[in-house]
Amino acid sequence: MWDAMKRWWRYLGAKLGNRLEQTADPKVQLEQAIREARDQHRRLIEQATNVIANQKQTQLRLDRAMEDYEHAHGSARQALLLGDQEARAGHGGQATNYNQAAEAFAGRIVSLESQVTQLREQLLETTRAAEQAKAAVTQNSTALQKRLAEREQLLSQLDQARMQEEMNKAMSQLSEAVGEDVPTFDEVRVKIERRLARAQAASELGDSTVDAKMLAVEQAQLSAAAHDRLSELRSELGLRPTPMLGTPEQPGAHDPADGS
Repeated sequence: MWDAMKRWWRYLGAKLGNRLEQTADPKVQLEQAIREARDQHRRLIEQATNVIANQKQTQLRLDRAMEDYEHAHGSARQALLLGDQEARAGHGGQATNYNQAAEAFAGRIVSLESQVTQLREQLLETTRAAEQAKAAVTQNSTALQKRLAEREQLLSQLDQARMQEEMNKAMSQLSEAVGEDVPTFDEVRVKIERRLARAQAASELGDSTVDAKMLAVEQAQLSAAAHDRLSELRSELGLRPTPMLGTPEQPGAHDPADGS
């Protein structure tokens, strides 16, 4: 039962994570990644600071131990010289005191020598750690700068992708219906072309119908009657007759009123 619940919980977490990944804004995710990279770089700097501070502190302890060693070494030599002088002068008590002081300084020297050896080893280790920390900070700083430069490029690519998606969406709407009552661009074009073709066809048929031919005959008859009446009027007035339109005048023709 418990295993089944754990599997279901992992499945639910994966499903929610997948849904979040699909709906998440890439720009927000990019800024989150950059913020995390900056936080990581800041933590790395803090760690490197502690490592370098430890190296410097070890160096200070070594320097102080070396000073104490030199001081103890000098004091031991001085105590031996004074003890030797007192012994030659016959002051046995004073000579003994100086010799005991010299022995104490010698013990101090031995202890300081051990301490200096340990501090030197520690200094070598802390120095290597400090150099590694500095190199890590430098390397991570370079990587962070690279990511910042890549962020600008990715933001530009994201804007281009969004513009291309909008263009693709607009282009798809030209060939797909955007609603039940809205025709597509291609459907409107076909409808207009069909209407134009029908109008042109009707015009061609109208020119060749019987009614149009009958109208042309009637117009020709009216034109002939009008020409005959005009000829009669010219004859009554004694004017030269005018040939019909489209009929060439015969050579030698003359007006009857000439008398020749």
